[in-house]
Amino acid sequence: MASTLHPDVTFPSGTVVAEYVWLDGRLGLRSKPRTLEKKWKSFDELKKNVSKYLPRWNYDGSSTDQAPGTDSEVIIYPQAVYKDPFRGGDNILVMCDMYTPGGEPIPTNHRYQCQKVMEKAKDLVPWFGIEQEYFIMRPKDHKPIGFPEDGSLPAPQFAYYCGVGASNAFGRRISDDHYKACLYAGIQISGTNGEVAPGQWEFQVGPCVGIDSGDQLWMARYILSRIAEYYGYDIDLSPKPVVGDWNGSGAHTNFSTLPMRKSGGIEEIYKAIERLSLKHKEHIAMYGQGNEKRLTGKHETASIESFSWGKASRAASVRVGNATVEEGCGYFEDRRPAANMDPYLVTMMLVSTCCEIPIEKMPTP
Repeated sequence: MASTLHPDVTFPSGTVVAEYVWLDGRLGLRSKPRTLEKKWKSFDELKKNVSKYLPRWNYDGSSTDQAPGTDSEVIIYPQAVYKDPFRGGDNILVMCDMYTPGGEPIPTNHRYQCQKVMEKAKDLVPWFGIEQEYFIMRPKDHKPIGFPEDGSLPAPQFAYYCGVGASNAFGRRISDDHYKACLYAGIQISGTNGEVAPGQWEFQVGPCVGIDSGDQLWMARYILSRIAEYYGYDIDLSPKPVVGDWNGSGAHTNFSTLPMRKSGGIEEIYKAIERLSLKHKEHIAMYGQGNEKRLTGKHETASIESFSWGKASRAASVRVGNATVEEGCGYFEDRRPAANMDPYLVTMMLVSTCCEIPIEKMPTP
């Protein structure tokens, strides 16, 4: 990203700007920067010792729907760090979670319970690959870019998916800038593509292990919103932002454990799918707001009302790929999560159900 500053404007030696990022009471992203003295020798050393080098901070929770005005202080704990693609140099982005001054996780701190489940499952080495779909929106009319500004409809969905050309690909610069920024930051972004509606795109993060999946997806979302902001657009993660004959936006989550990836692991996958079938409603409750508008049984979705699975089927709740069946091991794809899901909740639920690991205190989505 080009800077609006003169190229001679640099940061003093030994000074680092750390952009603290956290989630508000409606699972929106918030951030603010602070100046720190660089006391770590390398970025790798900082990643391994986040709590040692980065101080806790606070914010006004009454302005984020997380605390009353009479006792509004919320404490943020640094949990994961990434290189800052906006400021460059030694500057960093910091993914945080949220606590009361007494050290209790606040209700929207879903990372806390997710980390507990992931710790219990660490020997199973759970992998996640999340496919994040989104729309790029014009703020003035909250319509996707590529939709005519006179209120008429664009051509039906067909040419936009992985499309090329000015009539088919709207917002490629944002997608490409985001791709590059995530790679710079150290996020395991594995690809992008144009989706089936004008202004709709997707990026994929993973494979990530355990809690890293949630941390990285949230930071990738943050970077995406910052880039869209630069160009004067908003990012919409709602499951069905455009009414009509258009696909919604999901966050298909690919999942496997070490036993599933080993020879004969297909049997472990089938066991996991059976366990998921018995807890369909519990998962749907944690898989995003407004998902009933997307999971209709149409537009490459299953019905929200019942669980299904199939080989290579994009109309099922869970899809098992051809390669996994043929090789007898691999992973499966949970196609139910909405684009606005909290990855801490989704990854926690998958591990808890599939690996039979209880959740100490079920969060409220």
